[in-house]
Amino acid sequence: MRWAAAAAHSVAVAGWRRVFDQAVDRISACFGRVEPRLTVRDFLLGLLAPLARKNCWWLAEHAGHRGPARMQRLLRDVVWDAETVRDQLRDLVVEHLGHPDAILIVDETGFLKKGTGSVGVQRQYSGTAGRIENCQVAVFLAYASPHGRALIDRRIYLPQSWIDDRDRCQIAGVPDDLQFATKPSLAAQMITAALAAGITVGFVTGDECYGRDPRLRAVLQEHGVGYVLAVARNQYTQITTATRERADVTESWLSAQAWQRRSAGPGSKGDRFYDWAWISIHHDTPGCHSLLIRRNRAGELAFYLCWSAHPVALSTLIRVAGTRWAVEENFQIAKGQVGLDQYQCRGWTQWHRYTVLAMLALAILVITIATTHRPSRVRISYPATEELIALTVPEIRRLINATLTRPIRPDTVLVWSAWRRRHQARAKASHYKRREAIENGQLSR
Repeated sequence: MRWAAAAAHSVAVAGWRRVFDQAVDRISACFGRVEPRLTVRDFLLGLLAPLARKNCWWLAEHAGHRGPARMQRLLRDVVWDAETVRDQLRDLVVEHLGHPDAILIVDETGFLKKGTGSVGVQRQYSGTAGRIENCQVAVFLAYASPHGRALIDRRIYLPQSWIDDRDRCQIAGVPDDLQFATKPSLAAQMITAALAAGITVGFVTGDECYGRDPRLRAVLQEHGVGYVLAVARNQYTQITTATRERADVTESWLSAQAWQRRSAGPGSKGDRFYDWAWISIHHDTPGCHSLLIRRNRAGELAFYLCWSAHPVALSTLIRVAGTRWAVEENFQIAKGQVGLDQYQCRGWTQWHRYTVLAMLALAILVITIATTHRPSRVRISYPATEELIALTVPEIRRLINATLTRPIRPDTVLVWSAWRRRHQARAKASHYKRREAIENGQLSR
């Protein structure tokens, strides 16, 4: 029995290594030379490693490099297209997590920053902080299926103040022809690109920011993709050809018989049960238009505009609405496990390169879990009993680091300690010199 368990564990570890190697091989053609191919492999291993910070310094130290230059050049100077890597990432996710019930989820997240140099940064509302902060905001697209969930695309949101300041945009490397785009417009761009790449999904879901935008809803209808998009309580709907009213007014006249208790899917503490009401609404465009209302035990309400090209069951719309939380989980895991928010780069190109590699690192973890629990896909035989819960992303990351990555040698740690302190001493002297020059009137702020 012991030998059988050891053999099964060896097969599992080999499967984990195979998933990582396949992901790296998938993107290797995006790099023209062998040096950046090796560097990007080290970069991904660093993102998967249990490092305190995942900027170029820490990643280079973990890889055993003599300095951070190779990692920094990968993000700044090396010739490669981050969007081509994004395409490979998207195809990889669909290949391993693809399912007929898959949906796309759109949502934004904030990256808190200091200063004014980082691309897109300004004082704006951040859902991550729950208040107005100095931050960057980006819109992400997630692919969610019964096999797993992963981020497959992203767009940095540039406020109008940035678009109007072309000098600032030029310093940050923003393309000259880039025009202002709202967050729903960015979402529509990503969804359109995913559908054009051949991704097949039945529905798209998102929060109120996206549900209230009629242009996004029109784009989805044009592509024949259904949606379950959250809207505010003051959203007007055409209940009949003669009656147009707010969503909360519609809810107020519903009888007790209009509500059904259904599960929105499993949660950490069991099924998430809510009361649901489903009202057909009138619309001039073809398809099935409806208003879905959710009520929790405390009486709090949530409203969703729904559309599908053909009639669907209420259970389908509830499943889609209940899946939206998955993107929030993706953000939490991506920031906590692969350092999605730990970059120290300011420019347009560097931001897009770092985030796509962080998304790829997250996809590697998710795909590893999916393939481990589906032996027929990659021939992994992994022991499981009733006492074991399914592998989680933090657990599989810990296992990968314990079995696949090499530890840092003590001499490397000492060399890097000296390098950091030397660099910090030069930076300190430079800051003091600049401050003195400003105080003496020799340099303006």
